[in-house]
Amino acid sequence: MTAAGTASLLDAHTFGAAGPDLVASFRTHGFVVLDAALSGVEVAAVNDEAVRLCRGELGEVAGVDRTGPDQPPAGDEDALRRFLCIHQPHKVSPVVASMLAQPRIVDALTAVIGPNVKAMQSMLFVKSEGKPGQPWHQDEYFIPTRDRSLTAVWIALDDATVENGCLWVLPGSHRRGVLYPDREQDAPGFDCSIEAYDFPHSDADAIPVEIPAGSAVIFNGYLLHRSLQNSGRHGFRRALANHYMSAESLLPWMTPPAGTHVGKHDYRDIVLVAGEDPYAYKGIADIARPHTRPDKDGGCDR
Repeated sequence: MTAAGTASLLDAHTFGAAGPDLVASFRTHGFVVLDAALSGVEVAAVNDEAVRLCRGELGEVAGVDRTGPDQPPAGDEDALRRFLCIHQPHKVSPVVASMLAQPRIVDALTAVIGPNVKAMQSMLFVKSEGKPGQPWHQDEYFIPTRDRSLTAVWIALDDATVENGCLWVLPGSHRRGVLYPDREQDAPGFDCSIEAYDFPHSDADAIPVEIPAGSAVIFNGYLLHRSLQNSGRHGFRRALANHYMSAESLLPWMTPPAGTHVGKHDYRDIVLVAGEDPYAYKGIADIARPHTRPDKDGGCDR
């Protein structure tokens, strides 16, 4: 397909606000693009925070060494190029935390999930030139939900292009609602060691989601997606990926505490972003800590 053809196809999945058409497209294709989900000011603020996170200026981030008193601070780009991904940056960055509940994004989430929505994860990707992508995978493999409501919001912090490693999706691959087989892989162009395979779709069915900075891809937890290496000669492909689900469902994520029945396990390190939390009586836990991801570690997500 030509670049013009891909752009035309993507236009059909792009919406300026939540509404019935967005919901219908999400149900049918498994993803939508929310145009200008963040303002230019908000994008700049998150990118500024990315530099501070990579310098260790916002608090403890495992894997990030803070600049010592006898060491000159790294330049902005040098600091960013040290890392591919920081997990849970919202734990130490109020700016990133505020993006979990950005009103335009929440409007779209309540339209496709329901009135009560909680978040359980943020991931800040800093993909500089030469950095790897992620193989085909489904987010529900990594974050299981009981009601299959897992929804990702992938926000471009730079213009995302094929050259710099944008997201690719297999439209409609979520509809069976099954998790496809997975296996270990070691291709040098991919960071995550786990890939999905043996699914009834081919690479020829995939479309690249080339979007401008500030736009967001909202997609179902069962949708097959990947990203490729940043093959550009210079520059970054930064993105903020947040994960959400219905607040009505328990979240059986991570290992249950000793003595907890698996059927009652409910990970409570969450942020309510819309509506009411039916399990508020359980309280909120502070479990996850911000950290960088070593190469080939699990937890794929672009």
